Amino acid sequence: MNPSDVSDLSTWMCLICGWIYDEAAGLPEEGIAPGTRWADVPMNWVCPECGARKDDFEMVPV
Repeated sequence: MNPSDVSDLSTWMCLICGWIYDEAAGLPEEGIAPGTRWADVPMNWVCPECGARKDDFEMVPV
């Protein structure tokens, strides 16, 4: 990943528990590489904190 691409990455917050998915960091422990866009996270993925679905997340500026 290009360092200049990092500024284009977003963060997504779970509306249920407030957990944040950071596209730049990914979620390597769940097989989601750093730099993985939210749109590329599998549809069956759930929040690691509360089990909410992707539909329960909203993009947030950080």
